[in-house]
Amino acid sequence: MMATASAPEERPRGVTRLRLAVAQSTVQEDPAGQEALRAAGQEIRALMIEASEAGARLVQFPEGAITYPSKQVMAAGPTGELVPADWSRAAWHVMREEAESITVLAGTLGLWTVFGSIHPLTPPNRPHDSLYIMSDHGQLVARYDKRFLSHTELSYLCSPGNQPLVIEVDVIRFGFALCVEANFPELFAEYERLDVDCVLLSVMVDDAPRARVAQAYGTLYSYWLGYSIPAQFSATVPSGVVGPGGRWLARCPANGHPALAIADIDLDSQDEDINIALRCARPWRRSARAGLYDGRTPVGGPRSDARTAF
Repeated sequence: MMATASAPEERPRGVTRLRLAVAQSTVQEDPAGQEALRAAGQEIRALMIEASEAGARLVQFPEGAITYPSKQVMAAGPTGELVPADWSRAAWHVMREEAESITVLAGTLGLWTVFGSIHPLTPPNRPHDSLYIMSDHGQLVARYDKRFLSHTELSYLCSPGNQPLVIEVDVIRFGFALCVEANFPELFAEYERLDVDCVLLSVMVDDAPRARVAQAYGTLYSYWLGYSIPAQFSATVPSGVVGPGGRWLARCPANGHPALAIADIDLDSQDEDINIALRCARPWRRSARAGLYDGRTPVGGPRSDARTAF
């Protein structure tokens, strides 16, 4: 079921297709608002049921699907300046209850579920901004902690994580990333080296360029990418699934409402762009990085070395 970060290796092939549902749900920004936290959990569970009815094997939710702390709410000082967040005011018991209810439902539905929230640490450490991974047996099997934080997150809100995460569901290998990490291509190159089939990128941002960056990773690294955003930002860019080669395979409505985008991850896909990406582009790029050009570059040739002559 679960794999830690490891080098690519030959994998057993059985079922080669997995149906992925990518959600856009309403993200609450006040970790102290108990009613809002419960509403977030209820919305997540309703979308889980919808994903299950659509035949999904795994459903992905946004960063902070239960709650993402707004700096204006959690780190605003008396005169409006930013100060370290007071995490004692967060309704941790409500967040835990909602997470546990989501976990139980994942087992009831037989549905792998990935959702974002904040993860408390032992004081005085600030919490992680995390993705929780629930198995189809209703177990919390792993947690991904955001490694690259924004300036505000690092200064006032959260503690960074320190490692990638790879989870195998059936024969499909998933990697995980959060929001501003889209701006760190080395993380996505790392997941290619770890032989993932799909990266699940969950964000809490109203930013069209970030979706274009995510789409580019599907092109550059020839894997699927789930892009999950809050429903309230979907008018700018909705949630969706990018295929190897960079084409959007499915997208939610751009209308501000909770929804699901559903697409199949099919390792044997015969779609022309996916087929080329998986069986031509990705292997060739790996060989290019692994020494394909060694011994083929002219050394000491005057026509090669002279760069000011036609």
